[in-house]
Amino acid sequence: MYKRYMKRCLDFILSLCGIIVLSPVLVILAVLVRVKLGSPILFHQERPGKNEKVFKLYKFRSMTDEKDAQGNLLPDEERLPRFGRILRSTSLDELPELFNILMGDMSLIGPRPLLVRYLPYYTEEERHRHDVRPGLTGLAQVNGRNALGWEDRFRYDLYYVEHLNLLLDIKIIGMTVGKVLKRSGTLSGADQTVADFDVYRREQGKPAVEAGETKNEADCTV
Repeated sequence: MYKRYMKRCLDFILSLCGIIVLSPVLVILAVLVRVKLGSPILFHQERPGKNEKVFKLYKFRSMTDEKDAQGNLLPDEERLPRFGRILRSTSLDELPELFNILMGDMSLIGPRPLLVRYLPYYTEEERHRHDVRPGLTGLAQVNGRNALGWEDRFRYDLYYVEHLNLLLDIKIIGMTVGKVLKRSGTLSGADQTVADFDVYRREQGKPAVEAGETKNEADCTV
């Protein structure tokens, strides 16, 4: 009952309330991003959602567009200023995802949506993480966030899919608040120690499945 009907209803109500209550914060952050990082204010990227249906995920922009003498973008750590690091460590850059939840692309709780280009590297078991809507936060995030290795992340994701219930969601929300306040588990730029999933799988000697069934990743801003 909760998984099929109540969860989506709660997602809609809570995300709408969140947008209304946090609207002053959203406006202030939008102004700060525009002043400190320039235009555009929002970053959007295609991500796979429930049943691997691709949607556009929205975040506040956290990096600049600085380029080298040849016109190539500088490494991420050089384009991530102090303000951008604050946005990421406090998860404030994720607030626009409330609109993704409102529209039904995401849920408050669920496996985090990863990159489209990772899809060919999943095992059949790992693909079940897409049996539910991806979340703003999830079981993997409250148990290590992006400091976790890939195998542990998927283990938590699949456990959530198999044991999804109201009490588990409430527990994850409570743990998420604690993680955000402590700013724990966040890695970015030069601190990033976990390889991209496609790189990780290729290093394991596990090739991608036949291409052609998934869309290419698109990085863009609006």
